[in-house]
Amino acid sequence: MNKYLLTEYYELCPNGICDDLLTEEEKRMVREENAMFLTGVMQRANHLNGNRRVYSKPILEREVENYKKLVKERRALGELDHPDSAVINLANASHLVTEVWWDGDAVMGKVQILNTPAGQILRSLCGDNIKLGISSRGMGSVHEQGGQTIVEEDFQLICFDFVSEPSTTGAFMMREGKQPNIITKADRINRALNDILREK
Repeated sequence: MNKYLLTEYYELCPNGICDDLLTEEEKRMVREENAMFLTGVMQRANHLNGNRRVYSKPILEREVENYKKLVKERRALGELDHPDSAVINLANASHLVTEVWWDGDAVMGKVQILNTPAGQILRSLCGDNIKLGISSRGMGSVHEQGGQTIVEEDFQLICFDFVSEPSTTGAFMMREGKQPNIITKADRINRALNDILREK
């Protein structure tokens, strides 16, 4: 079977503010160093996405565990926009994934925006409340089954990139610590929507 570059998109909602997912050190970085962190759903198991692909939980669990090694070593970089390549181009690196964890069938993550040219563009877009997507990039084979495209065992997760065109419903990534301890009505709505969609 042939391996293909598989990309999945998740909607980023930069208006959300929830300081609770930041460590004390990260809160200090936001206050004193103008750091920017984003959190939210990065991938979803056992879910038909907008590309009509389904990733089984065992496959994603394996790949997330492997990816955690890159996170721990501070090598979990991503790009601004999806290239047609399985290689991460350091010249286009815009962010670093600093944490990944499971919440039911959702792979959650925390991302730090880097002080690189691409990171500065990403920061400006977030600051202007532009809706972006977080998108997984990986290599693997697929097969058709019942009108769905099933991702096979040879799938290998490469990274998560930021993109402009989300395709998976119900995955919102939120900006952390923009104004610590201030929660707006829009923030509460975004959080409630996340909770509702996560239960589906």
